[in-house]
Amino acid sequence: MIHSYVIIMVLCLCHFYSAFGQDCASRQEMQSSLKQVQKLLSAHEASYVQSLRTLRKKINLLQAATTKQAAKPDNGTCPKLEAPVNGRKLGKVQTPGHEVHFLCEAGYDLVGAETRMCQDTFTWSGQQPTCRNINECESSPCLNGGTCMDEVNQFSCTCTKGWAGATCQSPVPTSGSSSTSAAAATTLPAATAWPYVRPSRCTQVQGTTHCTCDPGYTISGRDTSTCTDIDECELFHNGPAGRLCLHSCVNTPGGYRCTCPAGYNVTRDGRNCKDIDECATRQNTCSRDQMCINTYGGFQCVRVDCPRVKNATYVKTSPMRCERNPCPVDNKACSQAPNSFSYHFLSVISNLSAPRVMFRVSAVRVMGDTLRFSLLGGKQARRHFTVQRSDRQTGQLMLVSPIPGPATLEAEVEMSELEKRVQLGRYITKVTMFVSQYDF
Repeated sequence: MIHSYVIIMVLCLCHFYSAFGQDCASRQEMQSSLKQVQKLLSAHEASYVQSLRTLRKKINLLQAATTKQAAKPDNGTCPKLEAPVNGRKLGKVQTPGHEVHFLCEAGYDLVGAETRMCQDTFTWSGQQPTCRNINECESSPCLNGGTCMDEVNQFSCTCTKGWAGATCQSPVPTSGSSSTSAAAATTLPAATAWPYVRPSRCTQVQGTTHCTCDPGYTISGRDTSTCTDIDECELFHNGPAGRLCLHSCVNTPGGYRCTCPAGYNVTRDGRNCKDIDECATRQNTCSRDQMCINTYGGFQCVRVDCPRVKNATYVKTSPMRCERNPCPVDNKACSQAPNSFSYHFLSVISNLSAPRVMFRVSAVRVMGDTLRFSLLGGKQARRHFTVQRSDRQTGQLMLVSPIPGPATLEAEVEMSELEKRVQLGRYITKVTMFVSQYDF
């Protein structure tokens, strides 16, 4: 088909010269014109082939995803884990890569793995933990020679003659004095401490006092009549088992709750944060001539305009691509300008681990004998990125050092086609990266 166009062009040129009474163009002029026409037709053919390959890739990806979904086993989760007796389990997700944390109630110590992860083999790491009763008598809470009896989540004191009270702290009143139990004589804390401090529930059996607390509270030292709230955020938020909450932990009476920053919602497990897609939910302020790019914790409104390059003009052929208009035959500066500009936007979390591939640039059809990839831009781009060749027709933009957020970075990848060291075409891919403030 290209040869047909070339023959038609030759006839048109000869007719043009004949119309003005001139001889047909010289062979050198004709060859120069034909080369320009051939380049133009090759560019259009390459664009057409690229569109076909892109469509083929999308079809292959769709077929692969469908096959993978069909081949996925029904039991692609780890078995359900139960909370230990006298303890709690934090986390409900049972897919590979997710963790489950275990806590014990007040008065118990955790024995075993505090965290278990669902592995790719659909088995849990570590051993199932148990909660062991703490021996409250180790601190010798009974005074004045009293004998301590350890019980589940509590203790009791058997007092010597002449002493009474939960910890044998009060002398037995003499005859004629009013008898008041230690629990009844206890004064409640100030109202400002409520509900983080509560009175314990005490019972007396055969002269022995037993005191217990509600879940989330613990006996306040030797004063068994008072229960103090357990601050789970302080004890477990950054403990050996990992963070209790992905972002922020807020202590509440008898428990805790996790919060997320603006732009995120708390997930169903109550611990993690999920990004809100403001673009999909129309919670953005982008105008009609702008494109909404969802980012982690927010969004960006962008507008792609074709660049202004000296001696060349560009037209937008798609929302993210601008191509150079055909150059005049005698305009060498125009033919040296980039053939196209492509724009891409990426959203990443803060301090993303490196090295890793961020973007790939590939030639649909190689016209010359050499394909060269290079990184354009200033020091900031070169500090975090580099360009490597993955195969003969593909170059990849590599992240070589983590980027702390929030930040916006731009990197330009140039792909050049050469024939015997003579440039045939240049293609610029501009990648803009929006880095979140958070690492999730």
